[in-house]
Amino acid sequence: MDKRIVALIAVSIATLIYGVTFTIAKEVMPLYIKPYAFIFLRVSGATIVFWTAGLFIKSQKVAKEDYKKILFASFFGITLNMLAFFKGLSLTTPISASVMMVTSPIMVLIFSSILIKKPIEKQKILGIFIGLIGAVLLITYGSSNNANATNSNLGNFLVFINAASYGLYLVLAKNLIAKYHPIVFVKWLYLFGLIFVIPFSYNELTEVVWQEIPTKMYLNIGFVVIFTTCVTYLFNLYGLTKLRPTTVSVFIYLQPVIATIYALIVGSDSLSLVKISATIIIFFGVFLVTKQVKNTTKSLKT
Repeated sequence: MDKRIVALIAVSIATLIYGVTFTIAKEVMPLYIKPYAFIFLRVSGATIVFWTAGLFIKSQKVAKEDYKKILFASFFGITLNMLAFFKGLSLTTPISASVMMVTSPIMVLIFSSILIKKPIEKQKILGIFIGLIGAVLLITYGSSNNANATNSNLGNFLVFINAASYGLYLVLAKNLIAKYHPIVFVKWLYLFGLIFVIPFSYNELTEVVWQEIPTKMYLNIGFVVIFTTCVTYLFNLYGLTKLRPTTVSVFIYLQPVIATIYALIVGSDSLSLVKISATIIIFFGVFLVTKQVKNTTKSLKT
């Protein structure tokens, strides 16, 4: 089979996993496990998996000056990113959370402009404003009658913080990802993240009544740890080696679609005029931000 087709299949599977994760994780939180305790399980599980995988690749020494960079990348890419996302998801609905996640490319552009002085074209500036208007609309008016959405406004805001944090992580980690083997980079990323997460998650971990958690919820937890955290990373990484970054980034648009379809099928969420309107506005803003000028695309190939 053609390697490009395999890469497209891999990225599609990763996107599908991300899409259903919103509802799968929501089923666990906060009834059986509170969000910060869930994050500890996810990060500790991934740390074990990636450090084990590191035993099977050629060793690579990390430069002393890069540990500090990985530390900062870990805080924004693992700690703040995941804590804000899972806490937000526990308060809002899967559909709203998945839509808010699409703002990540906008935040990447903003932080790239601030940190590495990357110029922003007028079209992209317009896209930033349009996308942020959609995000504000969803945060302010995206409340839900869903019994599991105890505070949709705060939850949507926290998921937006998660998207911003992840966008900053991508900017901070760009050079590190190019410098080190992916497994070497990610095993240190998750180890530092685990150290950061422990103080936040300890109290919630002590409150978990493990024997009262149904088997299905354990399967949900395992799905998030193994598939959402590890498999998606490896599949997206493979996709990036065979496809253009712009091609891979397009798949972020499919996450809310999959999340919405799955949430509606299992009855964990419902649509509203505000959600639909905010989604259209955010999608249009992200489209303007990610749309490439033909000359720019050609220069990237050379």
